[in-house]
Amino acid sequence: MTQLEVHQFPCLSDNYGFLIHDPIKEVTAAIDTPEVPAINRALEEKGWRLTHILNTHHHPDHAGGNLELKEQWQCTIVGARDDAQRIPGIDIKVADGEIYQFGNQAARVFDVSGHTLGHIAYYFPDASKLFCGDALFALGCGRLFEGSPAQMWQSLQKLIALPDDTSVYCGHEYTQANAAFALSVEPQNSELQQRVKAIDALRADNLPTVPTTIGMEKATNPFLRPMSPDLQSNLHMTGADLVEVFAETRHRKDNF
Repeated sequence: MTQLEVHQFPCLSDNYGFLIHDPIKEVTAAIDTPEVPAINRALEEKGWRLTHILNTHHHPDHAGGNLELKEQWQCTIVGARDDAQRIPGIDIKVADGEIYQFGNQAARVFDVSGHTLGHIAYYFPDASKLFCGDALFALGCGRLFEGSPAQMWQSLQKLIALPDDTSVYCGHEYTQANAAFALSVEPQNSELQQRVKAIDALRADNLPTVPTTIGMEKATNPFLRPMSPDLQSNLHMTGADLVEVFAETRHRKDNF
């Protein structure tokens, strides 16, 4: 197994940028392109040459730097086949269940539509790393701008099925606000209570709460827990369909 190096850095007001690097094949990808100057500074800091961009979805804070970086670096842009028309400069189109070979690393592609249609995530099983854009957040999930609750819940179930020790790299530092909401709908969750204390300590020192893990999210993220008896009871939806519980949770977060 070869190593997959990850360099994480802040972009814009609350985005994260990620560079991934295969030191054997000497290839480097930006996971999305939120801010060109920040990405170039990170490349210079690491001494890496940008060879790829792996886009998760079309929003400007994720694909807005594609064309400028492609012109500068002549890099290859990978994105969703189902949303190719909205991914600037796309070269390689991938779809759910396909494998994209990045250096010595095989990335499995998941369609995780909901936040947008055609949103994808990249899972590197040998490195136990998931890059999921705005589909799944630490203690949250993306707002449903284009997809339905049923679609988003189906997408999140694909991610729930990954090994608990999978590191989850999401696109934004939203965790403290997400934590406040999570406590409002499942205050009885002792693991959540402990996690919120740890999050507050990290943010007090201006440290990131990303990456998280699939196991941590399954235990504390309300959007992955519509089956929780406490959550259902607090929403007055005991025994309700899981999609309906998820939809109500998302509705409440939108108005929190």
